[in-house]
Amino acid sequence: MTLRIGNASGFYGDRFDAMREMLTGGELDVLTGDYLAELTMLILGRDRLKDPAAGYARTFLRQLEDCLGLAHQRGVRIVTNAGGLNPAGLADAVRNMADRLGIPVRVAHVAGDDLTAAHPGSLAAHAYLGGFAIAQCLRAGADVVVTGRVTDAALVTGPAAAHFGWTPQDHDRLAGAVVAGHVLECGAQATGGNYAFFRDGDVRRPGFPLAELHEDGSCVITKHPGTGGFVDVGTVTAQLLYETAGARYAGPDVTARLDTVRLSQDGPDRVRIEGVRGEAPPPTLKVGLNRLGGFRNEVVFVLTGLDVEAKAALVREQLEPALAKAADVRWELVRTDRSDAPTEETASALLRLVVRDPDQEVVGRALSGAAVELALAGYPGFHVLAPPGKGSPYGVFEDVYVPHGGVDHVAVLHDGQRIPVPPPHDTLVLDDVPRPPLPEPLPPGPVTRAPLGLVAGARSGDKGGDANVGVWARTDDAWRWLAHELTADRFRELIPESRELTVVRHVLPNLRALNFVVEGILGAGAAARHRFDPQAKALGEWLRSRHLDIPEALL
Repeated sequence: MTLRIGNASGFYGDRFDAMREMLTGGELDVLTGDYLAELTMLILGRDRLKDPAAGYARTFLRQLEDCLGLAHQRGVRIVTNAGGLNPAGLADAVRNMADRLGIPVRVAHVAGDDLTAAHPGSLAAHAYLGGFAIAQCLRAGADVVVTGRVTDAALVTGPAAAHFGWTPQDHDRLAGAVVAGHVLECGAQATGGNYAFFRDGDVRRPGFPLAELHEDGSCVITKHPGTGGFVDVGTVTAQLLYETAGARYAGPDVTARLDTVRLSQDGPDRVRIEGVRGEAPPPTLKVGLNRLGGFRNEVVFVLTGLDVEAKAALVREQLEPALAKAADVRWELVRTDRSDAPTEETASALLRLVVRDPDQEVVGRALSGAAVELALAGYPGFHVLAPPGKGSPYGVFEDVYVPHGGVDHVAVLHDGQRIPVPPPHDTLVLDDVPRPPLPEPLPPGPVTRAPLGLVAGARSGDKGGDANVGVWARTDDAWRWLAHELTADRFRELIPESRELTVVRHVLPNLRALNFVVEGILGAGAAARHRFDPQAKALGEWLRSRHLDIPEALL
């Protein structure tokens, strides 16, 4: 008895046609859509300030209008977190649409994640719920289930629990579904999108992934026949490492042990996941808090030709009086210029100024006026990439934790009946697992100075103010070298901005992988846009470009 669960969205703004592609490309039982991220919750919170009836992903409604009849005809159930801050509102909108289109579908939703009232000063405060309210809705016959802030994997654990009759005590089975859900949640990232070794296949338009999930919690990750991209052990490994950390991957339903995951190629575009062990979930739920942190403005000055350093110093001195009142001022000189360059663009460096303050006036007119006034009174060749604006609000993300019993987790069925979902009976406080033994190091031999990316893949992402960088080897010999060479100290050497930060290394031998958590590198989170790459999406690729002494036997 196999449950085929597909995914049609990895974020708010993903490929619009993916829902139709997944419904027409092959057999499915359930189609999920993940629209939420920490940054998305802030965006939806600002939408709700303007319109209390807003707060959900409107894109989903447009996609569903095109595809609801098709899903109903094929018997595919839809499960999505597109409800965002207003799942009840989206559920009503889906019902109204279905009535207008004459499609008889039952729509249910999940409530209880909104804790904003309990956290004064927050724009949005939402608990990450599990999948058992989704399961209740499906068992009661729902065709469409809308949630707010559930964990991304809950979109898979809920349908799996409903289909197979799992209980909250089925930890191993639930853990397998969590791993499957984590692979699916970011859409095409599991089928060759954003993949370190993208040249291994045609990734111009990768298809979206699906999981063939079995009653024991094992699964096969694949995609519809004829769609682009590819699925192999590497693409699945990359996604498993994305935005995770150590061996224990905690959630509200179960803690999945990533150190037990076994991957194997099961044929073309098919990767089997098995052996996943689970433990009772932790006693608390994560709550994501989003609040407005103040106002932000940015100017990028173009410095061309000679005396780049002196030109940058002149700009800083000239703007210093206008920036005196700002709470946070950051300058960054990016040396993109080349000597004796054949084009003006390649002869130019970029000087980036970012200013933040609680007062919009401080980062708005005061800065923009001072910068524009330099147009004829600055360094030779003065110009900017774009004129500064009036300053825009930015968000701050942080997480707190509450007991399971502090949240009213409720399944609201299609007929309005409300079914409370009790908290788990068994919980287990998270603790670090013992350090696994490292493989035998490679024997000594000749080495060559070369980029790490020639022998290892990487994928990176954000979790609040922290970043994670997962690094994996493609062969056993490369793993023997990587496990000993890429220590936390070596990571700090290769990524200079991490040298004053806490870097924690986690070892996952089954995946031939290391996962590094860099604490605080993203400041107050992605919405605060603390650094050039605010979500650390390319941090792993920067690491792969750094040079080390690599054994020639691996090259």
